Amino acid sequence: MSKHSSSFAVNEIIISDTSCLIALTNIGQLEVLRKLCPNVAIASEVADEYGEDLPDWIFIKEVLDKEKQKIISQKLDKGESASIVLAMETENSLLVLDDLQARKYAENIGLKKIGTIGLLQIASNLGIIDDFSEVIEKLRELKFRIPKEF
Repeated sequence: MSKHSSSFAVNEIIISDTSCLIALTNIGQLEVLRKLCPNVAIASEVADEYGEDLPDWIFIKEVLDKEKQKIISQKLDKGESASIVLAMETENSLLVLDDLQARKYAENIGLKKIGTIGLLQIASNLGIIDDFSEVIEKLRELKFRIPKEF
């Protein structure tokens, strides 16, 4: 998804990595995911890393190709690896990743991806978030890595 996209396809599924869930939870904005797209999935490894109860609108999907996940996990952490393979296995998915190396890997294999900041920007453009700069400031306070342009 480009930086300039402003909506999601009706049949699209958001697949989130752990960093997005933690960041949105810590600033009280986890609900943004559901408001952007009613279909939000995570790998069981991400659920384990997140470590908190999930809302009932986030569903856990198991990665089918464990061998591919094992290979990718030699370069990336297990949550990112599982998320990438899950996105590969899921039609019409949008992968949410924040780690630069994981994003590059996803891009190199042709996955549609976005970061937490990009999601929040879209949510702001759609009126789901009232004050984008306030949300970004809350993330900064949590030491979340934010690109200079924000």
